[in-house]
Amino acid sequence: MRAKTTAVVAGLMLAATACGGQSGETTPSASAGGSSAPAAKSLAGTTIEIAAKWTGDEQKYFQKVLTAFEEKTGAKVTYASTGEDTGAYLGPRIQGGNPPDVAVLPQPGLVQQYADQKALKPLSTEVQAQIDQNYTPYWKSLGSAGGQVYGVLVKAAHKSMIWYRAPAFDDAGAQPATTWDELITKTAQTLADSGTAPFALCAASGWTLTDLFENVYLSTAGPDNYDKLSKHEIPWTDASVTTALEKMAQIFGKKEFMLGGSSGALQTDFPTCATQVYGQKKAAMVIEADFVASSAVQSGAKVGEDAKIMPFPKAGDTAPVVLGGDVAVAMKDSKGAMALLEYLASAEGGSIWAKNPGYLSPNRNVSPDNYPDPLTKQLAQTIISAGEAVRYDMSDLAPSAFGGTDGKGEWKDLQDFLRDPKDIKGAQEKLEADAAKAWKK
Repeated sequence: MRAKTTAVVAGLMLAATACGGQSGETTPSASAGGSSAPAAKSLAGTTIEIAAKWTGDEQKYFQKVLTAFEEKTGAKVTYASTGEDTGAYLGPRIQGGNPPDVAVLPQPGLVQQYADQKALKPLSTEVQAQIDQNYTPYWKSLGSAGGQVYGVLVKAAHKSMIWYRAPAFDDAGAQPATTWDELITKTAQTLADSGTAPFALCAASGWTLTDLFENVYLSTAGPDNYDKLSKHEIPWTDASVTTALEKMAQIFGKKEFMLGGSSGALQTDFPTCATQVYGQKKAAMVIEADFVASSAVQSGAKVGEDAKIMPFPKAGDTAPVVLGGDVAVAMKDSKGAMALLEYLASAEGGSIWAKNPGYLSPNRNVSPDNYPDPLTKQLAQTIISAGEAVRYDMSDLAPSAFGGTDGKGEWKDLQDFLRDPKDIKGAQEKLEADAAKAWKK
C-alpha cells in the first residue's frame, strides 16, 4: 500500500486535537439507523489472533474495540502487527499453515489475491447479515471474490476534499467553491489575481494526480462508469475520460494557477505541497485527503481555523466521495473469527472505534455524533450523505503495474499530461496502452 494511506491516522489525530473535540462529549448512540447489535456469544476459553498494520496510537485505539469484544464474549484476542508490507508478513504464515484467525488487508485487491490462493474463508451468514444491514452493496462487492463474500471494510480514508489556507482566502476576497466551474473561474482566478498561487500540486508523487482524476471522473462520469473504468471494462480512450482530463487541464494549462508552474509542481512531492500552503504560505490550496491535517499542524496551522476544508467541488452531476480503506477477512473458519468479524461489521463496534481520533467508518449506521471533533463529523456525514455513490480509490483497485507504481502506468501518464495538458488524445492513448498491458498479466 502506498504512503498516502499510512499517514491517515496521524493526520486525523492531530486534526482532532486541533479542533479541541472531547470524546466525552459524544453521544452514546451507536447508530443513526436503528441498527441492531450482534447478539452476545459465549466464547470463554477461545483465543483469536488478528493481524493488521496498525502500531502506536492507531493500535491503541483499535485495542479498545477488541477489549469491548472480549468483555462481551469472554474471548481473548491477541494482536499482531504486520508492518506496512502486509503481504510479506502474511505470505510465510499462510505457506506454513499458521495464518492468523483474522487479517486486515490494506486494499481490496488483496481479497481477490488471497481468495485465489484459497487462503480466505467465506463469511458466515451472521457476518453477512451485519454487512447487508450496515453497508451499501458496493462495499459488499469489494469484499467479494468468485461470488463469495470474504471481507468487510472496517476503516476508511477520505480523499474528496480540498484544503485551503483561510487567511489567503480572506486577503484575496476568495470564497470556497461548491462546483468545479466556481473553483476555476472564481476561487482560483480571484487568488491568482491577488498574486497568490491558488494551488500547490504534489505532482512528483504521482498518486496525488490519480486522486485528482478519480474525483473529477466520479463527478463527471458517474458511479457506473467509474466502476467500469476501474475494471478496464471501458477503455481510457472513452469520451468520459476525455471530459475529466479537459477539466483537469483547466488547472494544468494555467501556469499562474500552480505554484512554480508545471515544472514546479512536478518537482514537488507530498507532503511538501502541504508545507508550501501552511508553512511557507506560498499557495492557498492543496488537493488531497484527510491526512493533510498532519502537515498543516506540523506547519503551525490550526485545523478548523486557518486550515480548512471544502468538499471536492462537483465537476458534474455527482458529488464525489472517494475512499481508501482496510478490509478485514477470515483466514480460519472458526467460531471466534466469525464472531469478531461480525462485531467489526456492526454499528456497535464501529461506534466504539469512532469515539477515538484517527478513524472514519464506512458503516452507514455509525452516527457522526460518535466522532470526537467537528472535522471528522463533517467527513463522516459526507460519506453517509453520498450513499450509493461512494467509491473506492480507483488506482488501488487496478493492477499495481498500472495504478500503483512510481514512474510507470497511470502515475507517469498523468505526470506527462501535466507537462502537456493540450495533448488530451495522446494522454488517453498512453493510459489505454498501459492499462491494456497491466490487465493482460
